[in-house]
Amino acid sequence: MMSLLFLALNWKELFLGHEEWSFLLEIILRTAIMFLAIIIGLRVLGKRGVKQLSIFELVVIIGLGSAAGDPMFNKDVGIISSILVFIVIIFLYSIVTFFIGRSQKFEKLVEGSPICLIRNGEFAIDNFKKENLGSDEFFAELRLKGVSQLGQVETAIEESSGEISVFYYEDKDVKYGLPIMPDSLKNLLKNIHQEGYYSCTFCGHTEHKPEGNAGNCPKCQKEEWVESSNRKRIN
Repeated sequence: MMSLLFLALNWKELFLGHEEWSFLLEIILRTAIMFLAIIIGLRVLGKRGVKQLSIFELVVIIGLGSAAGDPMFNKDVGIISSILVFIVIIFLYSIVTFFIGRSQKFEKLVEGSPICLIRNGEFAIDNFKKENLGSDEFFAELRLKGVSQLGQVETAIEESSGEISVFYYEDKDVKYGLPIMPDSLKNLLKNIHQEGYYSCTFCGHTEHKPEGNAGNCPKCQKEEWVESSNRKRIN
């Protein structure tokens, strides 16, 4: 039964669809032309269009990719049409970047602006809520930069490109802060059994607490705490 099914397959249609073998040579030519068009387009855009992908620049790259990809294998899409799309995208990019260089308001409108996420070792919760950035994702970003607890960080800023810039305390100035290592937030406390420093698990506010009821955080009013860490960074 399987052998009959194997023989019944239309191998030409399976591998080529409705095209002819001669179209393979055309695909090679189309791909080579569009590959060169991509290189020329990115050279015109400059390094900024390649290295620092803001939302605006990501749209440009996606537009170029779509315009380049379709004519590589789709016979119904002409190369001249795609080249025209390239020209229009690059022209619009040039106009937008011109106005970005002339107006800070326009730049913020198109590309956004940097946002402070950590200030003095604690979350800037009003700014953090504006960003679609989960705490686990953010902690992972910090760990990749060698941070194990928030008391090591003076300021952390999310740039308009989406990258995180971190400014650290010197070792002598590192203070107690919210630990961000995996599983460090599992043992949540509402009652303190041993006097010491504890951090709010929501905003990172850290304070010295005696034994007894932990109470609510004075910064965010949450009531779950975890033992703080004063570990220094390992450079």
